[in-house]
Amino acid sequence: MTTVSPLLTVRGLHVTFPGRHGAPPSRAVDGVDLTVRPGEIVALVGESGCGKSTLARSLLGLVRPAAGRIEFAGRPLEYRSRALKAHRRRVQLVLQDPSGSLNPRHTVYEAVAEGLRVHGYAGDEKEAVTGALARAGLRPAERFLPRHPHELSGGQRQRVVIAGALVLSPDLLVADEPVASLDASVRGEILALLLRLRTELGLAALVVTHDLGLAWNAADRVAVMYLGRIVETGRVEQVLAAPRHPYTRALLSVLPDTPGDPVVLSGEPPDPSRVPSGCRFRPRCPVLASGAADRAGVADRCRTEDPALADGGGGVDVACHWAARA
Repeated sequence: MTTVSPLLTVRGLHVTFPGRHGAPPSRAVDGVDLTVRPGEIVALVGESGCGKSTLARSLLGLVRPAAGRIEFAGRPLEYRSRALKAHRRRVQLVLQDPSGSLNPRHTVYEAVAEGLRVHGYAGDEKEAVTGALARAGLRPAERFLPRHPHELSGGQRQRVVIAGALVLSPDLLVADEPVASLDASVRGEILALLLRLRTELGLAALVVTHDLGLAWNAADRVAVMYLGRIVETGRVEQVLAAPRHPYTRALLSVLPDTPGDPVVLSGEPPDPSRVPSGCRFRPRCPVLASGAADRAGVADRCRTEDPALADGGGGVDVACHWAARA
């Protein structure tokens, strides 16, 4: 069996920001390993403030890491302006709020053509723009070219943003909460679009979201992030059907039609400038609070040792002392 080499590889990535008023640095991304293969959709899931968006921006070179390595198509990401420009042609970012991504004074044509002009496209610009709009589901494309963002629905604006990314024929889309601001009926259309683009173009995507339901419906693999680190990752049907990490279980418990009572986590996620000792999930962990970790003989390790991602069986990696023993 031939193993496909990853399109994107992240190893030991750390991104820090200076603390305010003498506080320690904020460890926004704190040792992340991640891969995305060609044509694969990976969902990066977690609560707000866990470092998902910072990680996404670091993949485009918009945030420079303090340590670690990002490789794309087997080559390390370089931070020279020419190298970054070439990288961003192949890796495109789609943001949550389409209204904020589009200049209200620009027509749809100008919005989609902007990337072509930045990168010095030498072909037929109008043909490239109309083709990208059609691939994004705006047909007939010519009808949308003269319109301004205020003349479009929220779903149409998001499709224009996606067309602006597709016009450069990238290999990877990094989509940061791409449906969070859309109505429920439109979310399904955008997710179906991502799946169709993967099928028709072989496009890979890293979809950043707090919504596990989105991950279930759109992704091939899921990576669950907590306080700057991936705590569970694997095939989406394996992770979401039988989650190992207590944090993943808590996130899943609030989805509709999930058996059992919702798991209510105590408190808020800790400040990333003050990551707890031992397991970073320890202060909110229901397994530790219930005594289950004591009964499994791992409570002391939970309090003193930060677990690394390890094989949890069935192709799932999990960073949890209790899950490794369960």
